[in-house]
Amino acid sequence: MSIEQEHPNKASGWAARDSSGVLSPFNFSRRETGEKDVMFKVLYCGICHSDHHMVKNEWGFSTYPLVPGHEIVGEVTEVGSKVQKFKVGDRVGVGCIVGSCRSCENCTDHLENYCPKQILTYGANYYDGTTTYGGCSDIMVAHEHFVVRIPDNLPLDGAAPLLCAGITTYSPLRYFGLDKPGMHVGVVGLGGLGHVAVKFAKAMGVKVTVISTSPKKEEEALKHLGADSFLVSRDQDHMQAAIGTMDGIIDTVSAQHPLLPLIGLLKSHGKLVMVGAPEKPLELPVFPLLMGRKMVAGSGIGGMMETQEMIDFAAKHNITADIEVIPIDYLNTAMERLVKADVRYRFVIDIGNTLKASS
Repeated sequence: MSIEQEHPNKASGWAARDSSGVLSPFNFSRRETGEKDVMFKVLYCGICHSDHHMVKNEWGFSTYPLVPGHEIVGEVTEVGSKVQKFKVGDRVGVGCIVGSCRSCENCTDHLENYCPKQILTYGANYYDGTTTYGGCSDIMVAHEHFVVRIPDNLPLDGAAPLLCAGITTYSPLRYFGLDKPGMHVGVVGLGGLGHVAVKFAKAMGVKVTVISTSPKKEEEALKHLGADSFLVSRDQDHMQAAIGTMDGIIDTVSAQHPLLPLIGLLKSHGKLVMVGAPEKPLELPVFPLLMGRKMVAGSGIGGMMETQEMIDFAAKHNITADIEVIPIDYLNTAMERLVKADVRYRFVIDIGNTLKASS
């Protein structure tokens, strides 16, 4: 049987061919739509910081050619014979994972994101031995279990980043109990993750303080995003005045930064939750944790049930990411700007209007 017969869903996209990270047009094939699969036309795809790490092989496990993108939204064009949740024309999305074992303790607890056999949306091996390709492409095929329904009132472009940045911040707010009205939660870093964390926490009724190294972000945090207060982490007097005032902190920063000042901001029993992924280990002082039974924890995306819950919550509270919509041929420039944090706050590629299908 020929490749064309095995994989009849011809696709066009953009891929990196090596660790230079330069992306260019790429033709490939998606698998045939299986009985539990959903195929959809990709309309928008967000660009996550991890896309940059992956195209450059900065984490050491990238395989090429690599089609990035795991904040993928579009419209269903075909469903398998046993698909129950979706029909042609539905608005849907796919986030960071497209497979898991479905039988381990994590999967049974709706935590597919922590399954040791999870399959990433791109750059991983699928069950049939093929390589997974991401959302910088015109079509997507995924098992219905890993597809999310996007409510009609959410604009697709602003909803796309919620499938990564949104669930990455929503999940720890819920799991660690930092979602109770009247609580005080800090958000470290005001980027793609941080700005969505502020929106979710405010919608939950929480008092929010943004913690940033940049005084320039104060007006943005308070006036545009609705945070209650702003702390410049390099201002010793400001930080001193806020010691012991926070129930929890969501730390979205992926660069090297000291944890001691953040631990100091926590009340007794407070939780510092890391959702950014610095490349090098951070120094963790233990004594301040003992003096107050404080916790440092981590959290990574969320399971499929919680991801749908997050999207529905976003629709109810009109939460979308703040985005800059770009054409596909601006992708390499966007990657360069991403590294410099020169975006407010997420690039989203207009796949539907700017990716030309190749013959």
